[in-house]
Amino acid sequence: MIEWHGFESPRRKRYYMALPSAKLPKVMSATIRENIARVEERISAACRRSGRRREDVRLVAVSKTHPPESIRAAVEAGLHDFGENRVQEAKSKISQLADLRITWHLIGHLQSNKARPARELFHWIHSVDSLHLAEKLSQASVPGCLRLPVLIEVNLGGEASKEGVPAADAVALADQISHYPSLELRGLMLIPPFLENPEEVRPYFRQLRVLAGEIERQNISKISRRELSMGMSHDFEVAIEEGATMVRIGTAIFGPRPPIA
Repeated sequence: MIEWHGFESPRRKRYYMALPSAKLPKVMSATIRENIARVEERISAACRRSGRRREDVRLVAVSKTHPPESIRAAVEAGLHDFGENRVQEAKSKISQLADLRITWHLIGHLQSNKARPARELFHWIHSVDSLHLAEKLSQASVPGCLRLPVLIEVNLGGEASKEGVPAADAVALADQISHYPSLELRGLMLIPPFLENPEEVRPYFRQLRVLAGEIERQNISKISRRELSMGMSHDFEVAIEEGATMVRIGTAIFGPRPPIA
């Protein structure tokens, strides 16, 4: 029997039947399983070093550009949270993996004109970076729908090439988002500057944790808990030591991204 991947509202559910897909070669499936085991060991070790519980850190496997077969292999190895960058690419994968229980996270930049399909497809949006986008996501809800968990993306490196609100604007944006009843503000997301030495990234992770504390002290209503989505394949252990509750890991699980044709 086929299980369906349903979206937020009975009035607006869009269901996709699982489509036949090629089997991943056993050697590749085994590699993904082994990679996940190694990542899990590193997460657990980082949690022990920082006096945290393993269950306090959610592993989001970044599956962008990787085929549905790789995601299926990762699910078989025990993962259930997957991050995608683009709405259109994710839509195709979700349709092919509808028989699996997966929590889908949008971790890439979201254009406001794609807010509606994003809301229908994803369970989490990590990249809210403006009041305008929050408003569009709110408008995409329908009566009876579940509140959509969202994170504010913060740009701490001041990089023009990256999205996100400046730290100085994050508290105000959090307060504004809290007024949308269909959105559930859960915390902050960070993509720091890429630095080879993970220790050089630590100050950015620490700054995001401090910023989250500042928002928490404002006692803004409808912020249910403080999530920190930070840390990727080369620096997630440092991110965990600095308080990450979600780490977004792609290369360390799936290997390098396939070349773009």
